[in-house]
Amino acid sequence: MKRIFVWAVGMCAVCGTVSAQLTLEECYRAARENYPLVRQFDLIERTKDFTVENAAKGYFPQLSFSGKASYQSDVTKMPFSIPGVEFGLDNDQYQLVLELNQTVWDGGVVRNRKEEARAKSEVQKGQLEVNLYALNDRVNQLFFGMLLIDAQLAQNALLQAQLARNHGQVSACMQQGVANQADLDAVAVEQLNARQTESELRVNRKAYAEVLGLLTGRKGIDAERLVKPSVTVEPLEENRRPELLLYESQRRQLSVQEKGLTARYMPKLGVFAQGAYGDPGLNMLKGGFEPYYIAGVRLSWNISDLYTRKNDKRLLAASRDDIDVQEAVFRLNNRMETAQHWRTVEKIDTLMKNDDELIRLRTNIRKSAEAKVANGTLTVTEMLREVTAEDQVKQTKALHEIQRLQALYDIKYTMNH
Repeated sequence: MKRIFVWAVGMCAVCGTVSAQLTLEECYRAARENYPLVRQFDLIERTKDFTVENAAKGYFPQLSFSGKASYQSDVTKMPFSIPGVEFGLDNDQYQLVLELNQTVWDGGVVRNRKEEARAKSEVQKGQLEVNLYALNDRVNQLFFGMLLIDAQLAQNALLQAQLARNHGQVSACMQQGVANQADLDAVAVEQLNARQTESELRVNRKAYAEVLGLLTGRKGIDAERLVKPSVTVEPLEENRRPELLLYESQRRQLSVQEKGLTARYMPKLGVFAQGAYGDPGLNMLKGGFEPYYIAGVRLSWNISDLYTRKNDKRLLAASRDDIDVQEAVFRLNNRMETAQHWRTVEKIDTLMKNDDELIRLRTNIRKSAEAKVANGTLTVTEMLREVTAEDQVKQTKALHEIQRLQALYDIKYTMNH
């Protein structure tokens, strides 16, 4: 029964450890889902749907009502008189009109309005994707900052274990008369320094975890174990940054607007029907209020749009050129950033070639120093100097590993791989 209980406790501990792991990809997803700006996607989609629906109603019958009361300084009169017949229009006239218009052909205006709504929606979504993509860089800085602190904490634990062994060694030397209390105090000072460094690192990690928690909406990140990501990046992979998709969306929007220029100056064809009640009616020879109606076909052509058409096209061309310039600048800066990150990777690779050898040599020197202290041929202070030097090269290796990994992820971010 006791073995079963111990096994169960062990399994719970393992499960708890597994559940407390946190990956970089999980942070990406959580940051995107938690960021308030992501809710704008739904707003953009709904706005597009409403605009397209309203544009489609341009083909619906248009009903209007108007009224008019006027006084004329002169009215139509007969140039002759007929005995017994009185004719003459009143100077004051009144009219109420209910008119129904139905568009038959609008030159493509309604269709273009729908396309403009969709194109505008794509541009807005593209800009939103650009803003949300920038979150990945912020996540990278926090995540790799915590990974570096974790590596430093691991090395600090090794240093404290080494100093504990040195403390025991110096205590034994004191009993043999080859060391004194000052030597033991020197080791104790280094132990205190190591513990202070640990406390500082844990405070820094907690600060990083707090900010990452706010960004991702996750609680308790400080208690989670970060999983070191693995990455493989090819130097010539295609650039998939959302900015490039945004530029394409902006070009499509300009193309739709250019089609709208053509639709605006095309003639419009429709049918109409009017029902009216007025004084006079259609029969001008008959005075008094009368109802009447008119129905027919109407062709209209507003050629005033032709006045500005040429300049409007030039404005669109200038906007298209501006997009081309923005894209060229972005691609150039992007290539320079990528090249800089690759040079960083190459530099770190060069440095890392010597890290293991430096650690091996520093470890040998430290062991030799410990042996000399035991023999009384080296002071404890000199030995502690070698212990610190060994710790420093180990920390440098850990730093190089995290820096190289972050540089590769900087390339991934720069190229959106």
